[in-house]
Amino acid sequence: MKQWNISYLDKDGVQQSHVMESEELPSDEKAAQRLRHILVPVADELDMNDLDGRIAEPTAKSLKEHNAVQIISIKEVF
Repeated sequence: MKQWNISYLDKDGVQQSHVMESEELPSDEKAAQRLRHILVPVADELDMNDLDGRIAEPTAKSLKEHNAVQIISIKEVF
């Protein structure tokens, strides 16, 4: 299993990172789902995402608009 470093801006605009495991490069949406689980666990449990199925990458969009979290990059950790 490969490890991927997700760089993102948190709600205060500070660059943070999180490492996740995946066989292949995770999409922004998969990375956003993982970050939501860690950063906003209540929203993750309630699944309050009303954009699901209506727009591309609904979790990434929701994190950015409602929690001010923006994914910057996803790179493999060697």
